[in-house]
Amino acid sequence: MSSSAPTLATPEMIARYETVIGLEVHCQLATSTKIFCNCPIEFGSAPNTNVCPVCLGMPGALPVLSRHAVELAIQASLALNCQVRGASIFARKNYFYPDLPKGYQISQYDRPLSEHGWLDVVADGTPKRIGITRVHMEDDAGKSTHDGYRDSDDYTYVDLNRTGAPLIEIVSEPVMRSSEEAFQYLTEMKQILQYVGVSACDMEKGQLRCDANVSVRPRGQQELGTKAELKNLNSFRFVKQAIDYEVARQVALIESGEKIRQETRLYNVDLGETFAMRSKEQAHDYRYFPEPDLLPLKISDEWLSGVRAAMPELPTAKRKRFVEEFGLSEYDAQVLTQTRAMAEFYETVAGASGNPKLAAGWTSVELMSLLKADGKEIDQSPVPAVRLAELVSLIARGELTGKIAKDVLPKMYKTGDSAQAIVEREGLKAISDTGALEKIADEVIANNPKQVEQYRGGKTSVLAFFVGQLMKATRGQADPPTASEILKRKLG
Repeated sequence: MSSSAPTLATPEMIARYETVIGLEVHCQLATSTKIFCNCPIEFGSAPNTNVCPVCLGMPGALPVLSRHAVELAIQASLALNCQVRGASIFARKNYFYPDLPKGYQISQYDRPLSEHGWLDVVADGTPKRIGITRVHMEDDAGKSTHDGYRDSDDYTYVDLNRTGAPLIEIVSEPVMRSSEEAFQYLTEMKQILQYVGVSACDMEKGQLRCDANVSVRPRGQQELGTKAELKNLNSFRFVKQAIDYEVARQVALIESGEKIRQETRLYNVDLGETFAMRSKEQAHDYRYFPEPDLLPLKISDEWLSGVRAAMPELPTAKRKRFVEEFGLSEYDAQVLTQTRAMAEFYETVAGASGNPKLAAGWTSVELMSLLKADGKEIDQSPVPAVRLAELVSLIARGELTGKIAKDVLPKMYKTGDSAQAIVEREGLKAISDTGALEKIADEVIANNPKQVEQYRGGKTSVLAFFVGQLMKATRGQADPPTASEILKRKLG
């Protein structure tokens, strides 16, 4: 890698070119064991402990395909609108790395599990449908850790615990035209895979990894440019940054009269640059041939129908239903469906309280602010959904003001007590007696003659002052709209 920063194209140069992006996403399936053996999948185990003759590729050891892994792969395919094949074939993909003990990867090549899918995204305010070429199954390689120390000697440590973990590879069509489209595509895909329960998609644990194929071509040209593959990008933010850098690098080379080399490149996070790793392999370099130890994978109509019937509601459908059924805004529906756990929690609160709109704010704003401050997720909430629904119901019935409720919720969070118990114990019930409120309003008016004169002189904004004084006098237990109406009448 050069020590001096490479020359990059200017925005004016880049504007003369069209970017072409295709993504290959590797997702680890949420099984408890590996795809072809019973070795456990446990992140953080001591190196090289979760292995056996099958995943180590010992002579005579035979793979046995996990049914659970297949069903998760089918669910992912259906969620991504792919057509699942009735029969697919596993193949050997031959290459030699220290962390690939068999000397080949069991994958799928010319007959993958599913094809011809799509994903709808919105990038820069514009909706776009991104085609998905294929979803195929494969086993993972191990993990190499490179370290240099002791007089600059280099050491590579190989951990084979991950070898044989079940993966799906999701290959997009080369139809993305900006890093923002790629970012939104990955964000939407991750949410869908998590909703379905296909994978936890924890990028820190390597459960979701992305390779980006990037090329540029003069605007108006139909022929694709020479692509570079950006390998092993482990955050969506880095995907975006790496693509932007690579586009500027390629355009600069073309503008200077040089040619783009087809190669695999890595992204250096600290420098914000990509650098060459190796020349890019072609499919024939892997010498694919059908895996002789595995029969073709056949998916019957009955099996496919059963998997389809067990699918949960997907985020897009859930957002649409929340808007139509509960009357939420598009924004609120988006916030409340960020995760499946959040959506299910909210839906319980909405149903039990009978007030979906009020439930939306108390779930996404009030409760989430407490959870965020505590570093907790919605499924770790000390306030169960039914308890939050009780609080919302008290507010909706006028038995508790919103102001007092904001003091009650933290007490529920801390003590585990119900809203009703706290309200009764501390005497916080809303004052609904109109006569009592009128008497307090008379006292507030009598104690503030200057503000009365201002109001009657035309400065109606002073009404807020009177409402505030009345709320103070009732310790926030008066209903603000009712207090406002009483004060208007008496000042009028």
